[in-house]
Amino acid sequence: MPAPSPGVCENDMKALALALLFSLPVPKFAPPAHQPVAEVAVKHSRKGGKWYFAANGHAVYCYGPVMYVTEAQGGLTRVATFCQNDQPMVPLKD
Repeated sequence: MPAPSPGVCENDMKALALALLFSLPVPKFAPPAHQPVAEVAVKHSRKGGKWYFAANGHAVYCYGPVMYVTEAQGGLTRVATFCQNDQPMVPLKD
């Protein structure tokens, strides 16, 4: 025996449910706003870093220790490590 077909009322309910589902608003996700530079500097200071005076005359914010590295000519240079803008080492002014 064939199975009975769904009633007219059941089909109407399915159509109504689909219509309601498609009529719901879709939320739009906005990208996060960029923070001003001043707030970024404050965040860095909370991570335990320190400001240094680089050999090129700029101030740099670094998270790692200060080390001495050997130059190509055989001398030693004082550098700060793990600095902002993904710089692994920045030569320091003595």
